Amino acid sequence: MPEQPKFEEKFLSQAAERRLSEELDEAEQIDVEVQTDIGKIIQGQLDGVSFAGQGLVIKEKIRIQEIKVQTDSIAVNPLSAILGQIQLDEPVNAIARVVMEEADINSALSSDMIRSLVHKFKLNVDGKSVRFEPQEMQVYLPAEDILEFKGKILLKEEGNSHILGYHAIAHPRTRIKPPMLESFRCTEGEGLRVELIAAAMQKVKEIINLPYLEWEDMVFSINEMQVQKGKLILILEAQVKQIPSAETLLSAYEDSHSSNLI
Repeated sequence: MPEQPKFEEKFLSQAAERRLSEELDEAEQIDVEVQTDIGKIIQGQLDGVSFAGQGLVIKEKIRIQEIKVQTDSIAVNPLSAILGQIQLDEPVNAIARVVMEEADINSALSSDMIRSLVHKFKLNVDGKSVRFEPQEMQVYLPAEDILEFKGKILLKEEGNSHILGYHAIAHPRTRIKPPMLESFRCTEGEGLRVELIAAAMQKVKEIINLPYLEWEDMVFSINEMQVQKGKLILILEAQVKQIPSAETLLSAYEDSHSSNLI
């Protein structure tokens, strides 16, 4: 018979589930399992936390079909843990499996919250700086191991602005192969210099091959991407300095959105 969870594990797990349910806009299912004992809680230590959820919707209606997370041992504030809010005293490592459907990906990409997190890149063209700003983007998952992108990029140079429309096909990162850009075709932007288009293509390749990404108090790398028709599965490794609450995320969004209006 499987070992039954201890009272303190069950208590903390249920408290964490309630708090998560309050902070999410929607959730079809949430399961949290805290691995610890009363002695370790008093010392501010958890052996680990596993989290599984389905049909989760956070601010701006960003939807995740399925997520599973397992952390290493965690150093936490004992009082906050008892209240169901895990505040980290030290960074923690975690492995996550995230499943998103094509429609949910495109809905997220069009949200103001995600747009506010997109970095504004610069290109170097003949020794001059050119601003590179992703505009529209649609992602398609037409078949296994194929990512298709359509969108527009705004290029700004010395007072001039140009729109570059594109259509790209790529193959996802796996544990043994890096991501590959199979093709990149311009669909809009007649009259653009070849050097400008070449620099934009190079920047797209650099973005696809980024070794890791930073967001808020998290640094994460994509170990593997599995593409099925209409569905994307990500295997992530993350180092989390602090677990943000919904209020923190909303505040960060509002701050960045306000700065964009100035």
